[in-house]
This record gives sequence, structure tokens and C-alpha cells, in this order.
Amino acid sequence: MDRTLESLRHIIAQVLPHRDPALVFKDLNVVSMLQEFWESKQQQRAAFPSEGVVVYESLPAPGPPFVSYVTLPGGSCFGNFQCCLSRAEARRDAAKVALINSLFNELPSRRITKEFIMESVQEAVASTSGTLDDADDPSTSIGAYHYMLESNMGKTMLEFQELMTIFQLLHWNGSLKALRETKCSRQEVISYYSQYSLDEKMRSHMALDWIMKERESPGILSQELRMALRQLEEARKAGQELRFYKEKKEILSLALTQIYSDPDTSLPGDDQLSLAALCGYH
Repeated sequence: MDRTLESLRHIIAQVLPHRDPALVFKDLNVVSMLQEFWESKQQQRAAFPSEGVVVYESLPAPGPPFVSYVTLPGGSCFGNFQCCLSRAEARRDAAKVALINSLFNELPSRRITKEFIMESVQEAVASTSGTLDDADDPSTSIGAYHYMLESNMGKTMLEFQELMTIFQLLHWNGSLKALRETKCSRQEVISYYSQYSLDEKMRSHMALDWIMKERESPGILSQELRMALRQLEEARKAGQELRFYKEKKEILSLALTQIYSDPDTSLPGDDQLSLAALCGYH
């Protein structure tokens, strides 16, 4: 722990040279510090050059406790885990969680190396029924994970997280199963989706999939949304990275909005959900 704290202080001294490392997490102006950290990162290494800097979102609420989310360049998302009595306090708490994770992301142990890949694959094997031999077979889950890690050699875990979130959503959405049924190899799927970022177009495609699921099983959207909201709250209170749960919420909310704003799609017995609308999405 002492070595980790020393490493964090060293990182702070490098990225925020005019800040006192001993006072960083006690500074009430942690919001500006987080912004400054990522601006410095982008200037130094052009990290996530196509992304904005830091984006905050406060959930509407008539009174406390208040909830705030902060999204970092690349898409990683964090929220306040404490019970906050003001929006400003919630914003600061979310910024503090994000800053701590941003600093930890700079540690050498958070970068994907050969040693990191070996340890990660061994941990994955230990938690499943697979074997180390599976790591060389991309048709297995262990092999696909190994391939993804090797394809992202040198990246940090926050950089790798965006690709992982895409595949978590594709698995949750049922798209990976559908792709396997078309005989696409895991390598082909990984190579294809590695070229794309998680944007509005991808969310819209997934929302259309959930509209079709709702037509087949009425009520599934509301059920999934309740689960996603519960998972998001539990993860936020635990101080975890939130993007997967937040994206689930956004996709399901988008699907519900489209259903109830379109008279044709909101009628359970109506089969007029145009196939043309899905053309190009699958």
C-alpha cells in the first residue's frame, strides 16, 4: 500500500506538477483537478483525442440524496458513492472517485503487458471450467479474452474498458449468440467491433433489438430496466466503474421511448414493425 501511494504521488507530481500530492484528495476543488488532469493527459499523449474532456450528469431529484455521474474521455463512468445532501457535493464526490481511478490507471500494473495478460488468463481459467490450453483457441471464451488482451497490448485498463463494455453489451443483448449462429468466428467479431466506438448509432441498433424482444415477450423491457437501475445503483454505491450498467439503462430507456412514442410499435398485436426500419442494422 505504501508503494502504491508513493507511485500515485509520483504520478500527481508528473501530471499536476503545481499540486501538492499530499493534499490532492482533500482539495474541495477536485472537479477542476480532474478536468486539469485529463487536459494534461491529452496534451502529453493525445489520449482519446476524438473525445471531449470530462462530462457531468446530475440526476433530477426534488431533494437529497443527490446523484451525480462523471464520464471520462474514452467513456469510463463513475458516480458519487456517498449520501450527498447537495448537487455540488455529489459532483465533487463523483469527481473524487473518477480522479482516484484516473490516477490508479497510470500505474504500471494497470497497463496491458505480457505479464498482465498471463496473470489475467490464469485468473480467468481459475474462475471458469476452462484450461490454459483454451487460451490458444480463439473459438473458446478464454481464447477470445486472450486475443482481445493481446490485440490491446500497451493500452491502459481504462482504454481497454471501452472495448470490453461493447462486448458485455453485445453478450447481454444477444448479438454475440446471433453472430455465432451465422458461423462468424470470435476473432472476426472482435476484429470487427474493435474498429467502432460505443456511440448513438450502436445504441439505436441495440434499442431496436430490444423493441423486437418486447414484441415477442411483452414486459421484458420494463423488467430489464428495473434490473439495470438496481445494478447501476449498487455499483455506484460500491465505487465501481459504471459504464456497462449506465449504457444498459440508456439503451432500454431509448427502446421504451421509441415504443411509446410510436403508435405502431406500442400495439402488442400489431405486426407492422417495418422490416425496412431494421434494414442495415443487422
